[in-house]
This record gives sequence, structure tokens and C-alpha cells, in this order.
Amino acid sequence: MTHTSEYAVTGMTCEHCVASVTEEVQEVEGVTDVHVDLATGRLSVTSDQPLPDAEVKAAVEEAGYGLA
Repeated sequence: MTHTSEYAVTGMTCEHCVASVTEEVQEVEGVTDVHVDLATGRLSVTSDQPLPDAEVKAAVEEAGYGLA
């Protein structure tokens, strides 16, 4: 069973930002798919089990951005 969580990312302004967030979040254990929409600032994370929000937040912050 897969789980999808939605987040709002702050601070992204370009495709490089999207790539950075995608790369960091993909490294979170259990993540199977990541989609970042620059226009809306939305981050969609699909995983094989529920993920702690803190792990996703830490990955986004590692990329240099924040969660709203």
C-alpha cells in the first residue's frame, strides 16, 4: 500500500530549486516518488509507508528551503 503526502515548500524560485528539493526528498527512506510543482510550491511525496513529517522537513531544509 502506498501513501501520498502533500506539503507546501517556501523559497523555491526556479527549476534548480525543484531539482534540489526532489533530490533531497528522494533520499528519505521509503520514498518511492517525488513531484514538486514550482508554480504552486507544492511537494507531493509517495512512499511505501507513512513518513514522519520531520524527515520530509529535514530533507527540504537540507536542500535550502522550508515547509509552510
